[in-house]
Amino acid sequence: MQLGPALHRIGNDIVAAYLIVEPEGITLIDAGLPGMYADLRRELDAIRRPIDDIRGVVLTHGDSDHIGFAERLRRDHGIPVYIHSADADRAQGGDKPQTPAGPMRFGPLLRFAAFGIRKGMRPQWLTQVREVADGDTLDLPGEPRVIGMPGHSAGSVAVFSPAARAVFVGDALTTRHVLTGRTGPGPAPFTDDPAEAVASLSHIEHLDADWVLPGHGPAFHGSPAAAVRAVRGAARA
Repeated sequence: MQLGPALHRIGNDIVAAYLIVEPEGITLIDAGLPGMYADLRRELDAIRRPIDDIRGVVLTHGDSDHIGFAERLRRDHGIPVYIHSADADRAQGGDKPQTPAGPMRFGPLLRFAAFGIRKGMRPQWLTQVREVADGDTLDLPGEPRVIGMPGHSAGSVAVFSPAARAVFVGDALTTRHVLTGRTGPGPAPFTDDPAEAVASLSHIEHLDADWVLPGHGPAFHGSPAAAVRAVRGAARA
């Protein structure tokens, strides 16, 4: 799905990943679930770009529904995978805190589970990563800049691309709660430190962008400041 001249989404409102498409190459932000590799190939075919045009995969954090097919791209095509150093172990199958799921409703939970079964919930952990830090601007199409967003996980990041006029937030916030079906910007479930996650939103609210793009839920077409205000309101509710 094309969102803008340089911006594409694969997946859906349950689990999504994104492509920054430039003439010199493509940057992939997150890699969803393993079975979403087929969605990636279909999107690349639609825009007539080969898979080897992908110059790198930037992960917003190391959870299994974001690392998806990243190891396949690294192993089969030599595409480097970037992740914050604090989540490098998590992305390679290391321990992660057991966080409470919180409220849930049967319908949304069933849809999330069904999509996971269809696209493969079994993790495909990374075996090699390139570690990044807060403030790094990567030498990749779209000049993605890493913004530390600890809270959902210790190494959660947002990725800001001025070229795409977008900030990719992973699970720093959600626009569709996968367990309750609630829509609109709000806190994400399964967060290690919910208070820290809300506090970290201040790191993106000043950005000049037209899109806020989460790993779960529809694309938010508006300013980061507007999205952050909505999340703070939902967190207080």
